Order: sequence, then structure tokens, then C-alpha cells
Amino acid sequence: MSNQTTLQQTIADMVDAQRGILAADESHPTMAKRFQPIGVESSEASRRAWRSLLVTTPGLGEYISGIILFEETLEQMTGEDVPIPEAAWVQNIVPGIKVDKGKIPLALSPGDLITQGLDGLAERLQTYQVQGARFAKWREVYGIETHTPSRHGIDTNAEVLARYAAVCQSQGIVPIVEPEVLMDGSHDIDRHADVTERVLHAVFHALHRHGVCLELMLLKPNMVLPGKDCRRADPEEVAEATLRVLRRTVPAAVPSINFLSGGQEPEEATANLNAINQLHGNAPWQLSISYGRALQQHALHVWSGKVENVPAAQQALLKRARLNSLARQGKYAAEMEKD
Repeated sequence: MSNQTTLQQTIADMVDAQRGILAADESHPTMAKRFQPIGVESSEASRRAWRSLLVTTPGLGEYISGIILFEETLEQMTGEDVPIPEAAWVQNIVPGIKVDKGKIPLALSPGDLITQGLDGLAERLQTYQVQGARFAKWREVYGIETHTPSRHGIDTNAEVLARYAAVCQSQGIVPIVEPEVLMDGSHDIDRHADVTERVLHAVFHALHRHGVCLELMLLKPNMVLPGKDCRRADPEEVAEATLRVLRRTVPAAVPSINFLSGGQEPEEATANLNAINQLHGNAPWQLSISYGRALQQHALHVWSGKVENVPAAQQALLKRARLNSLARQGKYAAEMEKD
């Protein structure tokens, strides 16, 4: 099978009008932070138990089309001794892999960050493919301060995202391109919109320069929001600002935009997604999710590391996934949270 055919099949398996992507690719430090409030120590065994719970949730494939895994998880087994990527695909959930190696300060560019991991990426992708991964994800991060992100920071991050995407497509792996403009800070929604627009312009210029096929990639951007220390915006305001920026920057060739939740509360992320899909008009892309904490948080607290809580935790995950599926279609209502 050619790379082109492989990529097209993965896109077909991941993009539809109802489902989204579950991000379960937290690093070890992030998992420790997630587990700490529920009194669970982050170990190989506890991480395996949690991620096994996710992929074996009965019926999850009705609402989730892909799952982003951490490198460790590709090699782990469920409680029934099935490889976790295989258990996901049994439910028609395409397994993928986070491939970046985390962020560091960008040299001689105070306040800007850059993500590592391009060295040896093609070889790593070949290994991940053998282990079952069919798509990859790479995140670049942009914090908003008085003088950041700088023009240099925006252009350098865009170049890295494009290089990563090109390597992925050369190996038959669909790239998820994730430029995240953080919602941390006191900036207003107009500043967040301006930075997001400049970031996305730079990203798509770089993707074009590197010959990345836009039909065979997915975009994972932030929604446009006021800073956490500024105020909360209602869903309609978020939707209008987000769609305005996307229409100005994202080519129609991109099949799906899968928003990150970026620190929003689960109900907030669902309500904002719903408003975006109600207002999207004739938008050319699917408008979906690639949520991590916003899908997992309720289920994680129900589970609390106890085997006897697994069925209830899976029901909590399924409910959150179902509500986001409804929001994907603009059919969510806040009272559904009480069902």
C-alpha cells in the first residue's frame, strides 16, 4: 500500500460528522499531577490501568475516532493481555502517538519556547507504526506576554511544525499539527485572537513551503478565549471569535479541525464546541475535538485507582464523549449534564 493510500485510509477512519479524538498522551510528570488529587501514585502499573480503562470502555468508538497515546502506552497491555493500541482499534478507534519531546526556551528569544524531538523522528515513526500507531501529534506552545510571542518565535515554531508534518507524511503517518496559544494570563479575547491568527498564518505558510498535503493532516488549535485572569466569555462570543480567525487562516483543504481544551472545564469546553458548530454556517472543515482533561477528568475522579470503580468510571467517560459528540453536531444543551 502506498503512503498516499495509507494516509487517505487513516483520514477516512478518523474524520466523520459525529466523533472526535481522545488525547491520552500525558507525560509522566503530567500524569503524576493528574493522579495526585485522587491519591494515586503515578507508576507504570497505575498508568497502564487508567489507559486500559479508557480504551476498553464499551461503546466508546461510537463517539471517539482516535486516541493519542504516550510512547509507554504503545507497549502496554490491557487487563485481558491485549495490546492497548489493538484494544482501541477493536472499537474502530485509530491509535496514534505523541512524538514531540517537550518544550525548552528558544535561544536568544526571551519568553519564546520551542519543542524538541525532530532528530531521529523518521526512525521512531517506523517503530511506532509497527506497534500500531497510524497518526502522530506534535505540540508547539505560545505564551502571551507584553512582548511574546515574537515574530521570530512564531516563525521558528511554524517551521518546526511543518518539518514534523512532512516527516510524518513521508512515513505514511497522518500528522496532527498542534499550535497552542495558551489561555494563561490577563490578555483579552482580542489579543488572543490576534496572536492565534498570526500563529496559524505562519503555520500554513510553513506547511506549504515544506510540501505538506493539507488533505492528509489534521489541525489541533486552541479556541479563541480571554485569558484565565481576565474574564470568562460566553460560548457565542468564543464561537464568533474562533470562527473568524479560522476563516482567515485555515485552507478549506484541511479535512478536520480538532480543538484542544486548553485548561477549560469539561462543561465549558463542550458548551463552546456546541456554539462553534451552531454558528459554523458553511465552514468547509469538520469542527471536532481532541480533548484530554476535558474528556477524562470526571471519569478519573470516579475511578480513583480502585478496580471496583472501573465500570462507573467508564460510564462517566462515555457520557462526556457522548455529550461532546452532540456538541459536534450543535445539539448539546446544558441540562443534558444532569441525565
